[in-house]
Amino acid sequence: MNARRIAMAAIAMMALWTATAQGTREKICLNEGWKFSLGHASDPTKDFGSGTEYFNYLTKANSIHNEGPYSTKFNDSTWTAVRLPHDWAATLPYAREASHSHGYKTVGWKYPETSVGWYRTWIHIPAEDQGKRILVQFDGIFRNATVWCNGFYMGGEPSGYATQVYDITEYVNYGGDNVLCVRADASLEEGWFYEGAGIYRDAWLLKQGSVSVAPFGTFVYADLQEPFHQAIVHVETEVHNSSIAAQRYEISQRLMDAEGRVVACSQAVASTLKPKQTAQNKQQMTLAKPHLWSTADPYLYTVETTITVDGRTTDVYTTTTGLRTICFDANRGFLLNGQPLKLKGVNMHQDHAGVGAAMPEALMAWRIRQLKQIGCNAYRASHNPMTPAQLDICDREGILVIDENRLTGINTEHQRLLENMIRRDRNHPSIILWSDGNEEWGIENTIQGTRIAQAMREYTRLLDPTRPSTIANAGGGEMIKGLDVVGFNYIVQNDVDNRKKAHPDWKIVGTEETTGCGTRGIYFSRQQDKGRMPSLNRGTKPGVENVIERGWKFYAERPWAAGLFYWTGFDYRGEPNPLEYPAHDSEFGILDYCGFPKDEAWYLKAWWTDEPTLHVFPHWNLHGHEGEEIELWAYSNCDEVELTVNGKKLGHQPMPKNGHLKWRAVYQPGRVVAKGYKNGRCILTQTIETTKPAAQIRMQADRTTLCADGRDVAVITVEILDGKGRRVPDACPMLSLTLEGEGRILGVGNGDPSYLGADHPKELDCKQFSIPAFNGLAQVIVQSSKSAGAIRLTATAENLKSGVVSVESGKR
Repeated sequence: MNARRIAMAAIAMMALWTATAQGTREKICLNEGWKFSLGHASDPTKDFGSGTEYFNYLTKANSIHNEGPYSTKFNDSTWTAVRLPHDWAATLPYAREASHSHGYKTVGWKYPETSVGWYRTWIHIPAEDQGKRILVQFDGIFRNATVWCNGFYMGGEPSGYATQVYDITEYVNYGGDNVLCVRADASLEEGWFYEGAGIYRDAWLLKQGSVSVAPFGTFVYADLQEPFHQAIVHVETEVHNSSIAAQRYEISQRLMDAEGRVVACSQAVASTLKPKQTAQNKQQMTLAKPHLWSTADPYLYTVETTITVDGRTTDVYTTTTGLRTICFDANRGFLLNGQPLKLKGVNMHQDHAGVGAAMPEALMAWRIRQLKQIGCNAYRASHNPMTPAQLDICDREGILVIDENRLTGINTEHQRLLENMIRRDRNHPSIILWSDGNEEWGIENTIQGTRIAQAMREYTRLLDPTRPSTIANAGGGEMIKGLDVVGFNYIVQNDVDNRKKAHPDWKIVGTEETTGCGTRGIYFSRQQDKGRMPSLNRGTKPGVENVIERGWKFYAERPWAAGLFYWTGFDYRGEPNPLEYPAHDSEFGILDYCGFPKDEAWYLKAWWTDEPTLHVFPHWNLHGHEGEEIELWAYSNCDEVELTVNGKKLGHQPMPKNGHLKWRAVYQPGRVVAKGYKNGRCILTQTIETTKPAAQIRMQADRTTLCADGRDVAVITVEILDGKGRRVPDACPMLSLTLEGEGRILGVGNGDPSYLGADHPKELDCKQFSIPAFNGLAQVIVQSSKSAGAIRLTATAENLKSGVVSVESGKR
């Protein structure tokens, strides 16, 4: 019971208030205080006897015979303490016989003993909360989740990507302790990529007045016309009466700017709700001189919805929104606020080295910042609805989003999941396009496919008439006839130019285009049997060179094309095509699994940003290739580049627009010097040298101050340097990591797509871990505790000078 009390105290400290002083709405993070145990997917006797009782949870509301983990009487003292988000698959070993698409982790139908996970937590609900509406929200559980409260079966959700909300009001023990229990079964794959396992997104306890805004119950949108002197802001609100008496209420809206000033108000509207009734209200506000949301200036407003009953405020609900216009045009491409803007996008899955699918919000934000550094302005959530926290980040950072539904279809189940995504996400200004599905090969060339696409398009319009929708097409010619915007996956298999000529009214976006990337720092094919491959861009396949350039040139040169989304922004676990075990990660990311840039990142930075850029590769530690002729490449936005190799000038070359340069030279250890010229003047110089052996470790954190909330993280880069302070690009020493102070090692990584060792600690508060560096780099993700203080991380390796980095954790 002491552990339970500690957990409940921790939960109380995580309360996040979202109301004004008069309101009663609370949103409490439930990420602390959970216990976890593996169950069993095929043997109920090894699955705590779940469902085998004489009267189980499906036959009676709360049988006295229930003794499984959902029972308040169950003893979980031998279970493991965990924090959310949690991905139990991240700690599982790899096996050659496991799923190729899911990165050879030992989870799935072949492994029933590691494919079911149980979670329990206790929460205290004060007696004074009686009369409020109490709900539990899970942003994502992978997958086939079943949820109980105090032994009562709340329901389930087959999809691992749908947000789940359960009303537990009538089941709560007010003034006492309450147990929440979750069973997740990851036996079946929902996608064809690593998906993790467990409660891998945030969980919340919601408390609100008996008359209050329903979950995801507002829809805010604006009428805007150039020259944008005025905005009519519409607010549609669903209000729910959870009491057992009729209630007359009044609802009003206020619009506040980013500084918290009230800039517009609606008229109050009064209405009556029957017991348990939900009703919709429509109101509007007029705003003069709106500050528009854009990629360069992602300005956000807040709509404050206030509900009163008999003059008493029962709910204050806030909705973050941005005011902007979007348009996909058949001739001008994509327009934001009336101006053409080329989409410079990437596809992304939700997983990262060291944490799997259970990414903290601060890590998601760090990943977005890495993408923005290379000029990325758009993000496709492939191939499932994003976590809400990721959308909040995109709103703040000015990243345009294609929000994607998991499965194409129009039956009741498919419609429910589509509605779940759109109702949850439609207030985000970052979203510019709904994707109703991806690469449905079985119906892309059938009339049934066209009918399904048309039906989903209309369902989508009913839920959100302010945005168009698409389905990403792999080459078929029938289903795309039913789309608002035609999404093409790969120009080489879609004949986009001729299709556009045949259908000049089509609005087109490149939903996927290959990067051609390989393993960071690998330039020769002899490592492919070790799960690593050189980039396809360097002509390792006959007739294929710099395919990343092919995609960007195509979409950049056609005004009618909205832009493209590269496959992918980061490496991700699973789909290691064209390789097999021991490779377990896809290697087509522009950044590797840790977010370290590959050479192609500089190609995009050169042509996606105005920042002067010059990058020459490969590195010059090509041991074993002495005397061989080597191709040296340059990615740059300079007018021309001059290259000198070991003192020999190889001459100037003009840089073609959206292109690259290359020279040939015989490799010998030494020095390569590249100079970039603009208007005849040298503006950039890059030098790469053959380094000395590794001699020291350097570490750097992405920031020096963390919030002591138990959730914030610092991303720490570990570099292996020689005695002169130069990164050794082929160094792979084993690193021993030790953390002191108010934090824990959440996870580690190195970007090696075939590393089979552990990268995620099994213990809750890890202070020591080991991992080899890969090609000169490694990464440590450090998470704060809830106590302020210093955090000190030390890295050691045999015969190397140690590295140390410090971060301060404090209260905000």
